[in-house]
Parts: sequence; C-alpha cells; structure tokens
Amino acid sequence: MATITAPAARKTAPPGILARPAARKLLALAVLAAIFTPVAVTQWPGTAWPTALTVDVSAPLGRASDWIIDNRDSHPLFLYFFGHVSNAVVVAVRAVYLALLAVGWAGVTAIGALVAWRVAGVRLATGTAAAFLACGLLGMWVPTMQTLALMVVAVLASVAVGALLGLAAGLSDRMDRVLRPVLDTMQVLPAFAYLLPVVLVFGIGVPAAVLATVVYAAPPMARLTSLGLRGADKEVLEAVESLGTTARQRLLTARIPLARKELLLGVNQTIMMALSMAVIASVIGAGGLGDRVYQALASVDVGAALAAGIPIVLLAVVLDRVTSAAGERLGEAGTSPVTWLYALVVAAAVALAGRLAGFLDWPDGWGLNIAEPVNRAVDWMTAHLYSGVPVVGGTADWAAHFTSGVLNPLRDGLQWLPWWSVLLIVAALAWLIGTWRTALTAVLAMAAIGVLGVWKPSLDTLSQVLAAVAVTLAVGFATGVAAARSDRFERLLRPVLDVFQTMPQFVYLIPVVALFGVGRAPAVAAAVVYALPAVVRITAQGLRQVDPAAMESARSLGATGGQQLRQVQLPLARPALLLAVNQGVVLVLAVVIIGGLVGGGALGYQVVFGLAQGDLATGLVAGAAIVCLGLMLDRVTQPTERRTTRKGA
Repeated sequence: MATITAPAARKTAPPGILARPAARKLLALAVLAAIFTPVAVTQWPGTAWPTALTVDVSAPLGRASDWIIDNRDSHPLFLYFFGHVSNAVVVAVRAVYLALLAVGWAGVTAIGALVAWRVAGVRLATGTAAAFLACGLLGMWVPTMQTLALMVVAVLASVAVGALLGLAAGLSDRMDRVLRPVLDTMQVLPAFAYLLPVVLVFGIGVPAAVLATVVYAAPPMARLTSLGLRGADKEVLEAVESLGTTARQRLLTARIPLARKELLLGVNQTIMMALSMAVIASVIGAGGLGDRVYQALASVDVGAALAAGIPIVLLAVVLDRVTSAAGERLGEAGTSPVTWLYALVVAAAVALAGRLAGFLDWPDGWGLNIAEPVNRAVDWMTAHLYSGVPVVGGTADWAAHFTSGVLNPLRDGLQWLPWWSVLLIVAALAWLIGTWRTALTAVLAMAAIGVLGVWKPSLDTLSQVLAAVAVTLAVGFATGVAAARSDRFERLLRPVLDVFQTMPQFVYLIPVVALFGVGRAPAVAAAVVYALPAVVRITAQGLRQVDPAAMESARSLGATGGQQLRQVQLPLARPALLLAVNQGVVLVLAVVIIGGLVGGGALGYQVVFGLAQGDLATGLVAGAAIVCLGLMLDRVTQPTERRTTRKGA
C-alpha cells in the first residue's frame, strides 16, 4: 500500500514557487533583463535617458506652427472652412447669450426652476431657483449667463458629435476598434493640451474655447452611446427583427429606446466635463465665470476667485441633479408632453411679466460682497495659520515639510534610478497585474516619454502623482470603510461628496492657494481633494456589495468587526479597490497638470508655458508626454479581473 500511495503523494504535493503565475512572470522578466541590461549599460551609460535615443520634434512642430500663423488669414482652408466654423460658433453663442439676457433674470430663474420641478420635484426646483438667485446676489449674473451660453452651444455640439461617434462604434465592431484608442487618448490628454492647437487655428476667443470643449467633452457621450447600443436586450432585438424590420427601423424603434438611460447618462457626463472645460478655456478668452476665477487667481485675490467659483459649483450641481433625475425618471408617469407644455407656458408668462416690470438686468442694489470678508479671513489665516502656529506649525510649514520630506526625495529618487531600471519596474508592475500586452504597452508608453526628450520633467510629474495618490488612497480607503460600516456617516458624507465631485478642476486651486501659497505641495493638495470623492464612493460601494452570505457566515463563526473587514470584506472587494486605485491615479494626474498654474512645475508648467507663449513644440510635446504617462499609469493600475471579464465577454 505504501508503494502505491507514495507516487500519488508526490503528484499531489504542494507545487513549487514557479507554479505561481507571478513567479513565472518575474522569472521571465529577470531573464530578459539579464540579456538586455548589459547591452543598455554598455551602449548608453548613465542614469538619464540617453540623448542618442531622443527625437527632436521641436523643429517640425515649429515649422507647422509658423505655417499656421502665416496662412491663417489667407489660406482657403482657413477662409472657407475654419472661418465659417468660427463664425457659426460666434453667432450661436451670441444668440443664446442675447436670448438669456432678453428673458431676464426672473425668466431664467423661473424656466430653470420649472424644468427642475417637472423632472425631479419641488425640492430640486427650489434648489435651482436658489442657485440662480445666489449667482445674482454674488454679482455674477452677467458672467453666469456668458458661461451658460457657452455651455449650451458646447454641450449641444458635444452631444451631437459624441452621439454620432457612439452610433458608429455601437453598430460596427471595426469602428469600435478604430475609435477606442482615439477616445482613450482624448480622455487622458489634459485639458490644457487641447487649448494650444485650437488657439493656433482659431485664435484667442469664444470659437477656440467652444471647439476645445467639444473635443474634451464628446468622448463620454460616444462611449456611453456605444455601450447602450451594444447592451440592448438581444431578445427584444430578435423579436423586432422577426417582424421583418430594416436595420434603420430596428435602430430607431428598438436600439435607441432601449439605450435611453445610457444616452441620458452620457449627456450628464458631457455637461459636467463641458462645464469643467469651459472654465479652463477662460485662459484663451472664453470670458464668463472662468475668466473671473483665472484673473483672480493670477492676482491671488482669493475673495474674488471664490465669488466667481461659487456660481460655477452651483451651476454644476444644478445641471448634474437635473440630468441625473431625468435619467432616473424615464418612462415614469407625470412627464407627459402636456405637463411640459403647461410648465413652459408658465415660464414664458413669468419671463414676460418680468420683462414688462423691468426685471431684465439684476438690480445693482441686490448684491452681496463676499470678496472683502473672504480676503480679510485669508489675511487672518495668513497671519495666524500660515506659519508660526505653536506645536503643529502652520499650513506653509506643512507644505514646506511635505515638499522637502516627500516630494523632493521621491523626485530625486526617481531621477536617480537608471532609465532602464524604470522601464523594468514598469514592466514588472504591469505584467504582474495584467498580461504581457499590458506590460508591453506600459513600457512603450514610458519609453516614448524618453524619446520625446522630457524624461526628467516627466519623472517630476510622476513623483507628484505618486505622492498625491498615496495620500488619496490612505484617506479615501479609511473614509470609504467608515462610510460602508455606518449608514449615518454615509448619509452625512453623501452631500459633501456630491459637491466635491461636481466642482470643476479649476475651482480646487482657490482654497489651496489661500492655505498653502504656490508650489508643488498646493498642486498635490488640489489633486488629493479632487480625486478623493471617487475613491471614497468606489470603496464604500465595493464593501457594501460584498456577498451577505459570506458576511453572515463570518458573524456566525464569532468574527469581530475588524476580522470581518480584514478577512472577508477587503478580499472580496478587491476588484472595486483596484478600480478605486485606477480612478484615483487618473484623476490625480488631471489636476497635478493644472497645478502648473500654481507652481506645480514639471510637465504642467511646460503645457502652460507653451500655451502662454504660443510655443506649439513645448506645449504639444509636454501634452504627448502626459498622455504617455497617463497610459502607463492606467495600465499599471488596471486589475486583471477587468481584462478577464472583457475577454470572457
């Protein structure tokens, strides 16, 4: 019996370490490193990226920039195409703006409140009216109407372009494969990088702002349209097809109606991204609220920046709530065309009454000046909290310590590493969490940064991203766990997260400049605040969706709350936690780049410098490096489960 069971025992013995996929991947990578590293060290010694492996693209980009500037007023392409596009955008924005002014503040407020009432009820209607009235009380009625006019035109154009692209991708697998990398690039490319090319073509002003907004805001609409069309119920489609309908009839009568919620969610996301971009586009003369914020930040006038920033947040919250509620109430009773007609008639009557009563312009005496008290509060904070606080130190001291103790060592450490070792680390991380294709994509993206000649500033940006992500994940995971374990805390936290998630990126710079001054630490702080809500929400949702049977089993075995969290919830919520990491990285990168406006330096500064000086080479090279950095970070943090699911689907 012993002679029979011994071989069986050997066959069922625990496998060696090489049986683990991660160990096999690391071994293969070690073999490749042993072959290629000596060659790299011999051929290209040193830690920085070799000059011999860089490609100077500044000359051709400079020639392209010069050609555009020289021919912008004479070439037929500009006269008969771009010129007409520019004129159409100007006419559309001006028409909407004049219509808003003609309706008057009472009419705009009434229309907004009635639309919100028909979509979501009295509470949202009251909040919408209060939001518009607050814009007037803050002395920002005209800038708010300018931003709203720009938003209307940009959103309509973004929805139209995104819907057409999504329609093509949803109906054709080939178009889906072609458009996917294009949409990936459009979403990873920072907002500032969109501004430079459109400024060269259209000049500074409203047309460039609208078109940059369309490029930035159209991808969510395209993705969600494609998702909705592809996710339509196959049984319904088969039933419709069995009736002998054509492809066009199936699209209009089945696919699009079944994808209504995804389409409205796409509109919601497009509105939020368009508002964010409309504010950033103030840098190129878009006017409105964004211009007030930008000018106030340039002069470090925190009070004026906050007075313009509050209406931006209010607009974002109102538009987000209205479009979200419209998506949730699709098909419910009470949204018939007749009730909408009654609401519009009432709104028109209020607008006419306001016009007859002279309530067009916001009255000068109805104002609330918050700039002066806010600036006094900032001065007090600067005098009492900025530095010299006993024991804990001031905010400036915290920023200085964070810069000298975290950011500088992290940046210096990354720049000290040999360039080939950085590629190996990227390959190892991407391969461990994904596949060899993931690793190859990440390595090629990182290598492209070196080829473009921006290796050191990219590592500087990477150090800021890593520091911000570490803080974001530490705070976000802890807050998400607390929200998942306490319903009361989750209810208290929800409105705070809602406000933070609807604020445009630009607005986050206002409080950090007031508290920390300018530099890399404020850029990191703004990135943390911007990315934190998404990490908290995803973490809390992932923990709450853990199988109740597993939790009940753990409780029946006498596990404490901490043991349930560590041994059941966190392991089962691993995909959600990895997704939180991925989203945190992407969101942090977006704001770290905008931090170039407040002294963040690195790639963000190069993009801002290229935009300010009209230097296409500097701005586009930095923008391309940011795309590569974002692509690498996305691949390194994408969990394997997501790729497996896609493959299985």
